[in-house]
Amino acid sequence: MADYGYYKRTRGLFDPLRHGLGHALPKEPFRLSRSKIDLFWECPRCFYLDRRLGVPRPSLPGFTLNIAVDHLLKKEFDTHRAKGDPHPLMTEYKIDAVPFAHKKLDVWRNNFKGVERLHTPTNFLVFGAIDDVWVNPKGELHVVDYKATSKAEKPDLEGFWQQVYKRQMEVYQWLMRGNGFEVSDTGYFVYVNGRKDAEAFDGKLEFDVDIIPYTGDDGWVERTLLDAQKALEADVIPEAGQHCEYCPYRQYAGESIRETLAVHTRGEKQHKQKKGGQKETPF
Repeated sequence: MADYGYYKRTRGLFDPLRHGLGHALPKEPFRLSRSKIDLFWECPRCFYLDRRLGVPRPSLPGFTLNIAVDHLLKKEFDTHRAKGDPHPLMTEYKIDAVPFAHKKLDVWRNNFKGVERLHTPTNFLVFGAIDDVWVNPKGELHVVDYKATSKAEKPDLEGFWQQVYKRQMEVYQWLMRGNGFEVSDTGYFVYVNGRKDAEAFDGKLEFDVDIIPYTGDDGWVERTLLDAQKALEADVIPEAGQHCEYCPYRQYAGESIRETLAVHTRGEKQHKQKKGGQKETPF
């Protein structure tokens, strides 16, 4: 039988005695990633199962092409960062800014470190890895996120995933503000769209690149962190999110398994009783 023990984690979980604020023991901050904040936003139950009970959602395949695009874009913008001049796309879109040079940029981009901010009211050490930061002449920072897709129409900020992207941007803005930076409400998505109209593949993909501005509002982040802390402190599993796809699957899969097992068990019991010449008891 396959070993599925790795689905049940024991490390990196929220422990009210270690991380909670309502106990007398010295508390250590609980690391909470940007993606887990969004998980709570989508489904408090899945968040609780993951961060408190150690049962995450099934993993998704890695988007390796997107990662390659991110890597190449970072190298391209880093060339202009070193020169202190704007990327041609920034000039094309009339963005009065240049790539921001900072000694911690590589740390901010690291998926396991990122930009960190301690949220004192919850004792959460919130972190998230950013793609890029630009700075305008007033010294304000613009958070920048790279996105890759492939569709016939021009990319926009509508649709389900785009709402996730917006919240992602706003958490990054909140993190940077918490590190003492003056951050503009305006962030930018550098959207790379794979073209499908080429006559042949010829071992290469061609892309159109657009920059989409977005005016963020990080006011929801503080409220969400407080709600997430309350959920983790409780010993009751929260309700499922309204649009969660995983919780209904768990529910109906569990019910179907129990019904099938019950039918099978009754059948085996009846078979044994018939074989043994015994009458079935009412209990």
